[in-house]
Amino acid sequence: MTDPAGIDRLRDALTKAQYTVDGCLEVLGPTAYAALARNESVAASYAVAKEHSPVATLLKLFVLQERVETSAAQVALPLAEALAGGLVAEDGGSVRALVDIRPYGESDVDWWLVSDLGAGLVTGLTAPMRPDYVLGVGGASTTLAQLTVREQYGRALDLGTGCGVQALHLSRHVDSVLGTDLNLRALDFARLTTALSVPDEADRIEFRGGSMFEPAAGERFDLIVSNPPFVISPESSRGEPRFTYRDAGLPGDELCRRFVEQAPAHLAENGWCQILANWLHADGVDWRERVAPWIRGTGCDAWVVQREFQDPAQYAELWLRDAGDHTTSGYIEHYQAYLDYFAANKIDGVGFGWIILRNTGADYPVIRLEEHAGQIDQPLGALVPGWFARHAFLRDADDEQLLGLAFRVAEDVTLEQRAQPGGDGWTPLSTRIQHNAGLHRSGEIDPIGITLLGAADGERPLGDLLDALAGDFGLAPELLRESGMETVRSLIEEGFLTIS
Repeated sequence: MTDPAGIDRLRDALTKAQYTVDGCLEVLGPTAYAALARNESVAASYAVAKEHSPVATLLKLFVLQERVETSAAQVALPLAEALAGGLVAEDGGSVRALVDIRPYGESDVDWWLVSDLGAGLVTGLTAPMRPDYVLGVGGASTTLAQLTVREQYGRALDLGTGCGVQALHLSRHVDSVLGTDLNLRALDFARLTTALSVPDEADRIEFRGGSMFEPAAGERFDLIVSNPPFVISPESSRGEPRFTYRDAGLPGDELCRRFVEQAPAHLAENGWCQILANWLHADGVDWRERVAPWIRGTGCDAWVVQREFQDPAQYAELWLRDAGDHTTSGYIEHYQAYLDYFAANKIDGVGFGWIILRNTGADYPVIRLEEHAGQIDQPLGALVPGWFARHAFLRDADDEQLLGLAFRVAEDVTLEQRAQPGGDGWTPLSTRIQHNAGLHRSGEIDPIGITLLGAADGERPLGDLLDALAGDFGLAPELLRESGMETVRSLIEEGFLTIS
């Protein structure tokens, strides 16, 4: 659909029907809605089976891929425009969807994502996925959206835009957005997504076709985001990708390596690059040793976090289900192909996580690679600049400067102590401090550290606090100042201590 008037009528119809995130939640109920988010459609189909409201009709049509009566579709949609625009097809007295139109948005805005029909549903009229399949919103999309730094910028690049999820988010805080994709069908969907969802901002969002950074040759951006085709599959490694949206046609994790190495040439001064990635755990080599060389040559400060590790069987199951193969006769063959590929290449498993670069121009860039499989509170985007700022501050500040500054304990920090009963009462076993928000970092701390945190009131300089602690613990002030700075730096680095 390219007719602006038809798109306007469609948007008006979707809004009038309350075909929004909140509207769908209300008609489905929390259980069916949550199941649908897991791509399980039975509960949702059951919930709306006897519902005939416009929002129920639209759910059946575009999300559950069920046929609806033509009369019901006419009530919920500008049917003539939807038929002419290739959104639906009519067969006898019923209508079926040709695309997925799904409510999406942020807390204060409603959007609609247009993509190919979802794969792998056990209800409805699910069709096999085509090689140039255009994916809708998924877990990776929302993870990247919540991780992205949401400061005001001039220009942003959404590389591998797909149906335009990240472009919508970027349009709220970036003056000009460029979305690129190798799949030209994806760009058609992205244009319809933005025209339908942000009609007043569409002129600030440009889409171009091409591979990797080719469509943005010679250009620089304040922010680059990407959920690229990072999936490691037998077909992709043979240069025969099954699906453009996830398979790059490169061996192993080569796509992610190339992306990281090429991105800095397109970053403005102090620009950010945020990418989701997979990397191999192979030949018993620690994943950090594999990924660190990608980063070192960039000249950027970098934060790499592995959020999940999957063994070969788990990884195969995840992506075969993603393609809907679990419901086909070829499932066993495809599964065995994954296992053969991993075994032949001595791959122990695959890591998933994020890579964030910042083009600070520092002589000695900060590079940290870590695992964090525990709880996190999304969105994390607001915390990312603080992480980089703390590490840059510690890189540039010597111990004498730190001793002259006043620090206080971060507001979300709690202290937990484990103890066991003994002859003289309770005997402490361990004491931990923890953030109760964000990354929920935690770590053990000794009695001197506990006392330091308790005394850090944001008024007295750190040096004075350490001198007072030395007296309380019977230590020489010079010794505590010298030996305690490593602990102090760690507390600042992890955000337990903040500058007053």
